[in-house]
Amino acid sequence: MQNPELPVVVIGAGPAGLAAAAQLHSREVPFLVLEAGEVAGAAVREWSHVRLFSPWSELIDPAAAELLENNGWTSPNRDRYPTGGTWADDYLQPLADALGDAVRFGTKVVGVAKRGRDRLVDSGREDEIFTVHVETAAGEELIAARAVIDASGTWTGPNPLGGDGLPALGERAAADRITYRIPDLTDPITRERYAGRHVVVAGTGASAKGALIGLVALAEEDPSTRISWLVRRASVGAAFEGSEDDELAERGALGRRAKEAVASGPVRTLNSFRTASVERSADGTLTLTSMDGQVLDGVDEVIALTGFRPDLSMLSEIRLDLDPVLDAPRQLAPLIDPNVHSCGTVYPHGAKELAQPESGFYLVGMKSYGRATSFLTLTGFEQTRSVVAEIAGDHESAARVELILPETGVCGGSGVFDDEAATGGGCCGATAEPELITLGTRASS
Repeated sequence: MQNPELPVVVIGAGPAGLAAAAQLHSREVPFLVLEAGEVAGAAVREWSHVRLFSPWSELIDPAAAELLENNGWTSPNRDRYPTGGTWADDYLQPLADALGDAVRFGTKVVGVAKRGRDRLVDSGREDEIFTVHVETAAGEELIAARAVIDASGTWTGPNPLGGDGLPALGERAAADRITYRIPDLTDPITRERYAGRHVVVAGTGASAKGALIGLVALAEEDPSTRISWLVRRASVGAAFEGSEDDELAERGALGRRAKEAVASGPVRTLNSFRTASVERSADGTLTLTSMDGQVLDGVDEVIALTGFRPDLSMLSEIRLDLDPVLDAPRQLAPLIDPNVHSCGTVYPHGAKELAQPESGFYLVGMKSYGRATSFLTLTGFEQTRSVVAEIAGDHESAARVELILPETGVCGGSGVFDDEAATGGGCCGATAEPELITLGTRASS
């Protein structure tokens, strides 16, 4: 490995980033974790009220557990399901503390490059070190690195309400009435925002299901609360298929509870609704219009839960080989493309599939999946183990990728369109939209 005295820079102190750091620590490879937030799991804490779909046994990286236990940490009950906040408090922050000064908070990465070479320059590029450009409270800084692992996730890149992947006309202007996160209805201020209002939920993944369950419960307390559910598919039924077969029991249970809530609660469902515009009416409410001319007026609040996408702007000078559809590493994309693997099937993969043209640069965790939606935390742990082994020169270990993931039970790729949805599509021949979060997936949002 070139420049072994330089650290491996890990971007992000979330589940995947800290797992990578623990793996580096176990191999005695120098490293730095750069986190824009002020605490470990800063993004996770933004959905602290959401309970994960996986138990503690699937949320703790093995190398991290060893490091923590050597520091006197006691593992939580392996069979229990933590909330995002508990995950951050009881695992991620203790792990960051155990890693010590190698984890730097308040350090935002704004760019990664090869020293002295922009993306166009070939000469000497392979042997040159990385430069990581950061911003801190003290100003700008340049950090030299032998390798870079980008585990910064996708939380900052929620998909818009607009049905074509871009913000609908007027969506930005109505930003004060639209949220892209599942609301915490146990918070009095948040509860007041939605109680007695006409609330729209857009999306059919797990986050949308969770929001619907919470809003229906709110409507039971305040019957003046109205709920409209925007479904881009021609039929909502597919969104609940497979819940009985989901090997993540809590994810399946969520689907069943959402189906019951929609059936029994004051939920108006609008199918084939791909939002084209958002207009603010004279009375202050919003009017949403779909691309096929459907109109929904008198809307007070919108909860848009339509997935996430990676922010690649800080990698503009890094040579990337990404799939043109998913924005995922090209070799990984065929294994996770929801247009092909409609049941959320995830095949074991590691450093080989995650490698980029820039030797020593890797995307891991949620960011490695680009716009795909079937990511599980267990996948991130195995990714980081393999990548760190490759960086450390243990090519045999890096190539030995073993991972068994629970089947989602819910089928139907996000690329399935209306005409295909009626007859089934994708590898499993069923039709529901895959989970937007989970978990471990995008852990609820």
